Amino acid sequence: MTIPMWMLLGFATWTLLLLMATVGVYRWVRILFSSVPIGSFRSDQLEGEDWYRRGTRAHANCVENLPVFGAIVLVISALGVDSPAVSYLSIMVLAARVCQSLVHVCHVQTDGFVAVRFAFFCVQLVGFLVLIVIAACYGAGLLR
Repeated sequence: MTIPMWMLLGFATWTLLLLMATVGVYRWVRILFSSVPIGSFRSDQLEGEDWYRRGTRAHANCVENLPVFGAIVLVISALGVDSPAVSYLSIMVLAARVCQSLVHVCHVQTDGFVAVRFAFFCVQLVGFLVLIVIAACYGAGLLR
């Protein structure tokens, strides 16, 4: 398995861990210990403590970006691209995703923390775009 594939697996794992550690813990504690009905958590309204709402949004951010990274890794793998640059970029994407999520969940979102979170998101976007360019160039025969 290549490093990009490992990083994709790590991204999926992080998405699940984030769900379990935020949304899961919040809901199951209330269901098991506060007699809150299991069907009382509505997806169409904001509810709960601030950290829970941030956890829900951080998880949604992961879910939104996981297919993008997955598509990029699929193309890179199908083309047989295996270079240190691709490996480093893939590691950078996962590291930035984890950092973005942690900043989102662990801190009240002041302007400073939102800027840090956005910077980590930008690192991911740059990683995605560079990986796409590498894949396109490799697919067009410009790189080997």
